[in-house]
Amino acid sequence: KNLFTLEDVRAHTKASSSCGSCTGLVEQLLASTLGGEYSESPQKKPICGCTEHTKQEVHDHIFDNDFDTVFEVFAKMHWKNADGCHVCRPEVNYYLLAANPDYVDDVQSRFINERSHGNIQKDGTYSVVPRMWGGVTTPLELRTIADVVDKFNIPTMKVTGGQRIDLFGITKEDLPKVWKDLGAGGLVSGHAYGKSLRTVKTCAGSDWCRFGTKDSMGMGVTLEKMTWGSWMPHKFKLAVSGCPRNCAEATIKDFGLVAVQSGWELHVGGNGGIKVRVTDLLTVVESDEEAIEYVGAYCQLYREDALYLERTAPWIDRVGLSFVTEQLVDDEENRKALHARFLVSQLKTQNDPWKERAEGAQSHQFEVITQ
Repeated sequence: KNLFTLEDVRAHTKASSSCGSCTGLVEQLLASTLGGEYSESPQKKPICGCTEHTKQEVHDHIFDNDFDTVFEVFAKMHWKNADGCHVCRPEVNYYLLAANPDYVDDVQSRFINERSHGNIQKDGTYSVVPRMWGGVTTPLELRTIADVVDKFNIPTMKVTGGQRIDLFGITKEDLPKVWKDLGAGGLVSGHAYGKSLRTVKTCAGSDWCRFGTKDSMGMGVTLEKMTWGSWMPHKFKLAVSGCPRNCAEATIKDFGLVAVQSGWELHVGGNGGIKVRVTDLLTVVESDEEAIEYVGAYCQLYREDALYLERTAPWIDRVGLSFVTEQLVDDEENRKALHARFLVSQLKTQNDPWKERAEGAQSHQFEVITQ
């Protein structure tokens, strides 16, 4: 097949193109098979074929300068392709969003799921996941979901690991109508399709559990109300456990809170996906207010420092827990400033995209194209 580089193998076989865990093995096979003909991947890897700049260089240049559009970035950084591509446009658009809360989001620079505000499935239909604050729901919300399922003949309802309900098999043209009816029952987008805050998983907590030491459900609802709608380098999951038994699995989340007698343990950098990573203990705080501030500050630090499509687990592996500790625990002033910037960034993002599209925004995306 004349495959001589890691990039050749990725393009032809898809090996090493997903999680990357087999990259070392693929490189060993190439070196063993090709010998002197093997070409190692360059140490400096461009963000895409449109430019010679790396992800870090693009990130730093955007945060160090003022840009208004993705095309201005392409021009100033001498992109080979003036329009960019499907790889670089979402990344550049994200950095502009994270660097400037007043930036106007370029919708056409987003992935299809983020443009459609639903997850496209293998048969071409979509799934939607309404948000359930802290995993808590109401009779009205459940009746609304059931009525929508009946009305639109939605074939499958699935309870997710994030304590929500996923509705599968919705046609694209029905999406705005489904969203309108869900919104009438007080439900908003769960952003299950986005590089954004996904879920805040909670246990029963001190309200009900005889082992609970703190109100994990109440804290979870508060945190989700603060963080929903935020755009991140990658998906971001929170969890709150009301005691060290950790029923909400907070120690494999991007940020996890575990209640102890002295307050809250704050855990960071967990991942329960392909490559499981247990969180690192960041610190222990006494009050709910401190815990909330840490969550906001951590979210903003991740938004500003991580590279696009970098989960918190590999980000912390790359920069080190000591970096996060220095920024948040050792520097109270910086922590408060990060938290304040996060709250400012949220002012323009906490609008329900389902409601906007149910009212006609971007309506051309949901029209049936006829022959």
